[in-house]
Amino acid sequence: MTSFFSMDFKTKRTLLIMAFFVFLLSSFFVLAHHNYFLLGDLHKPNNDDVKYLHSARVLLNEGTLTYNSGNDPSAFIMPGISIILAGFMAVFGEGDGAIIAFRLFQCMLQAISIFLIFFIARYTFNTRTAFIVCGISMFYMPDYFSSGVILSETMFRTALLLLVCIIIVAVESGKTSWYIWIGIIVAFLAYFKPHATLYPAILLILWWKHKVPWRDMVRYTFLIAGVYMVLLAPWWIRNMITFDRFILFTNSAGSPFLLGTRINYQLPPAGFFDAYPQYDPKTIFAGSDGSAISKGLDILKYGFVYDTWNYVHWYTIGKLHNLYNIPYYWRPIWPISRSFMNVAQVIVMGVSVLGIIWAFIRVPFTRMLPVLLTLAYFTAIYMPFVAFSRYGYPNVIFLLMFAAFFVDRLIAVVRNK
Repeated sequence: MTSFFSMDFKTKRTLLIMAFFVFLLSSFFVLAHHNYFLLGDLHKPNNDDVKYLHSARVLLNEGTLTYNSGNDPSAFIMPGISIILAGFMAVFGEGDGAIIAFRLFQCMLQAISIFLIFFIARYTFNTRTAFIVCGISMFYMPDYFSSGVILSETMFRTALLLLVCIIIVAVESGKTSWYIWIGIIVAFLAYFKPHATLYPAILLILWWKHKVPWRDMVRYTFLIAGVYMVLLAPWWIRNMITFDRFILFTNSAGSPFLLGTRINYQLPPAGFFDAYPQYDPKTIFAGSDGSAISKGLDILKYGFVYDTWNYVHWYTIGKLHNLYNIPYYWRPIWPISRSFMNVAQVIVMGVSVLGIIWAFIRVPFTRMLPVLLTLAYFTAIYMPFVAFSRYGYPNVIFLLMFAAFFVDRLIAVVRNK
């Protein structure tokens, strides 16, 4: 991570200009549009963002974490976003001041991400590709939407980029202190999205490729797990005290799996309710209790047997399309319309695929592993569950790196000719 300070002056200056541009433009957008970015109504919690704001207010005033539960305690969500919003409310008040400050904080994170993106892309490919992907990021409109919306994706993406940087340094240097930081960042990510918990498993492949001694592997594994458990302990203790039972993450883990069986938000195929009369079309997707998993499994059993092609397509191409081909751009920012961004997203993702193919031919596989494994993990983790652009957004930047590599190689070919 010290590489920024060892870079030449021209590189530092260029990155600082890029980051400053991103901060200024994203700040302009969030200040000019303000509550245009709200997805719900501030006076009635009818979407995630306003529910998070309500949760933060109750947490600040009463010390109770709520969500979809009025003012009663809840374990429906992880507490990360509510805690951070409550912190902004404690400093800037519970009204517009906290919302504006939080959005400007996200603008700052987007600017910081430029340095992290450059570090990863330069390690994986080269300096030219790193500058190209930073340039693409400067004009990638979903980043600016993400700065304005009150959701966790900007923080999650920034922390994930930082984690990939730390993993690269940890594996290359072999220093124990970096593995402590891996445990810290993974725990931070888990407070927003618990599925990040198993992400450090990619280290097993990286260690193997770098011929790390097995004793060091065991030591690093216990170190990461120990730090992670210490930092997650407050959440587990809170749940034990509040609900008199151990809750690992949330008590709604079955619902995303059940909802993930819905092809384009439709009911199960015709004949399902005849085969499974215990279910009702009006209530089958309701609730978030343990029965959701058994419901989902029954839908999959029937679907893969009697509607095979549609379910195979949905659990491969369909979910990949929803994750990456549809932009995380729910509130268009003038002059870039949503329809224009839809087309641009498909084109960029197509170029990314070409870049991946070209990279497999030209780039050492070991250098690509951190990015490829991150892409693979956070893609595979959503395939059995709900998959849409909000969840795919943190991964898109890694795909953009391959798009930038393709552009770099294309420019080189043209110049040579």
